[in-house]
Parts: sequence; C-alpha cells; structure tokens
Amino acid sequence: MSHLVKPQSLPRRLLRTPQDLIAAGLAPPSQHAALQAVAQHYATAIPPAFLDLIEHPNDPIAIQVIPTPAELEVTPEERSDPIGDDALSPVPGIVHRYADRALLKPLLVCPLYCRFCFRREHVGPDGGLLDDAALERALEWLRTHPQIQEVILTGGDPLMLSARRLGQIMDALSAMPHVTTIRLHTRVPVAAPERVTEALLDTLESDKAVWMAVHINHARELSEPAKACLKQIVRRGIPLLGQSVLLRGVNDSEDALEALFRGMVAARMRPYYLHQLDPAPGTARFHVPVEEGQRLLAGLRGRVTGLAWPTYVLDIPGGYGKVPLGPGYVDGPRTVRDPEGKTHNLDRL
Repeated sequence: MSHLVKPQSLPRRLLRTPQDLIAAGLAPPSQHAALQAVAQHYATAIPPAFLDLIEHPNDPIAIQVIPTPAELEVTPEERSDPIGDDALSPVPGIVHRYADRALLKPLLVCPLYCRFCFRREHVGPDGGLLDDAALERALEWLRTHPQIQEVILTGGDPLMLSARRLGQIMDALSAMPHVTTIRLHTRVPVAAPERVTEALLDTLESDKAVWMAVHINHARELSEPAKACLKQIVRRGIPLLGQSVLLRGVNDSEDALEALFRGMVAARMRPYYLHQLDPAPGTARFHVPVEEGQRLLAGLRGRVTGLAWPTYVLDIPGGYGKVPLGPGYVDGPRTVRDPEGKTHNLDRL
C-alpha cells in the first residue's frame, strides 16, 4: 500500500468535514454523500498530530478515526448506551457504577473521535460542557457521598478543558476529605500533545493521589511528541496507566500488541486494561471475538514482562461492570498450564 501523499497546501488544522477528508486524501470524492450521512450521526475530528501518523487511509491509525458508510449499519447486538451510563447517572455529569468510585464527566468533547467509541452517540464538538450550575450539582453529589474514594475524570476528555476550568475541578475534588484518588482518562497526550502545557500540568497538583490513564491502541501512536508529552507528565509525579481496545485491523495480532505494550512500558506507562470492544452502534467491523483475544494474550504470556501484560476485560453490556476475561491457566483442581501450554499437576493449589 502506497503512503498517503498529504497536499502541501493543506493547513495544519483539525479535519472535521467530508470535504476536509477528501482534500487530505483520506477519502475519495465519490464518498462525499455517504460521509455526509455519517456526519449527521457521529462527529469526526482528526488533529494534526494524528494526521501526521497516517500512512494510508486503511492503516491502523487511519481506521480508528476516518469515518466510513459502514457506521450506519447497526447489528441487533449493538446499543446506543452499551455500558449503561445513562441508567447509572444520578445527576448530569456523574456515573455511579461501583460503590467506592464515580465518574465525573465535565464535558463531552474529545481531541479526536474514535469510530469505535462506546459514547459515540453523545460526544462531539457540540456535545456539551457542564455549565457552572450543573458542575456544582455534580460536585455536590460527590461531596455528599462519603463512600466515594476515587473520582475518575472522563467524558469526553478532561484535558480538553481550559487550565482554569480543570483547576477549579481539581481544587474542588482535592478539598473533599473522603476522596483519596483522582484519575484522569485521556487521549490528549497522543492525539494533541501540544495541549499539555505547563499551566495545564500545574492544575494537576494535589495532595490526593493523581493518576492518568492514557488511551492508546497502536504502538505508532507513541510518536516523539507524544513521548515527550508523557515524559512531562511523569516528571510531575503522576503515574501513567495504558488503556487499549482490542480492534480488528488495528492491534489484533500478537506482534501488534507486543509492540504496543512494550512501547507503553518504555514510556513509563503500565498497561492496565485491554478492553473487549463495547457493542456501540455501527462498530461491528472492529469486533474481535473473545476467544481470539484470549489466544492473543496467551501468546504474549512469558514472551513479554509481566509489566507489559494488561488485564483483558469486558464491560458487561447493560451497566453490570467490568470482569476479567483471562486467559486462565488453571485446568482443574490440581492442574495448571505453563505459558508454553504444558500441563503440570500440583499437590496443593
């Protein structure tokens, strides 16, 4: 496959419309009408940092962000709210699924819009920012629920907030005695690393334990600007976790996963979760069966350090929570398999 020839006259800006995609050589002119139909349902955004990584319109970076007419094909298994966020939202901006933690979604804007996103029917450039009153209601809910020890800032992407707004939220959370941990889930360090300024990092200073989970699906996303950005974050004493989704055509091979997880560890990021794809509308082309995912992870056991081996998880549709999918190595009451598949009988398990 030949490399993408990006027109020299194309400005370095966010690509949003079918016209933008065609001008950038990411879609043929014949697809304009079909892509316009997709745009009526789902947002598109490809920032310059991600565009720089695309070699051709079908490579592992491109297919994560370039819309296709297939997104309008919905299978019976797919749901508009696949993990039950809406049913578990006591007030706007809060999702409470587990007893000791809650999500805070201050906005529904992202630096890019993944074509497999489980919140794809909610996020977008007009997806909403909690206004002052709504944000205060969400914060008050957290204040009045002392069982909440961890608050996870997500959305959308919390690093798309201004430093002032993010600082207000961090200060409010830091002032809650029962909150011990603040976690931020983001794609910004790989999608728009220029947004991570010293001023933004200053807002993450807290007496609480602050963690950052970065969503990365392919080793090439760890570009030099991304690695420099992650280094800045680590220097602030913020531990990094890596989150990925198992995706057909992106990382559905042992080699691709190994490169991804090794790249994370080299960037001082602990691979945390490998997610089974959530059944959001129009995402069937990305689906990898669970059995195949288990085989891929088993193929890496013993091949990579345990630091580079995430937990393979399924978020049970309907809001029932995450469960690990294995692979497992216990074959019976006293039988285990080693990484090479050989069985061993043990007297005591």
